[in-house]
Amino acid sequence: MLFRKKVQRLCAHCQFGGTVDDDTVICQKCGIVPADHHCRRFRYDPLRRVPPTPSPQNFEKFQDSDFSL
Repeated sequence: MLFRKKVQRLCAHCQFGGTVDDDTVICQKCGIVPADHHCRRFRYDPLRRVPPTPSPQNFEKFQDSDFSL
């Protein structure tokens, strides 16, 4: 999912964008824009993408004997 072909084109994920706050990005090409903005100079940078937090695991199905040696 990190390096998939079809990525969502957002300035927040672009190599030319820098984060100002949660909703604003400063772009080297367009200036200050909203985070969901994109332009024709978009270049995907996978290191700028923040992956979603995983859901917590449900350990109720296990018993104490499952965790002992």
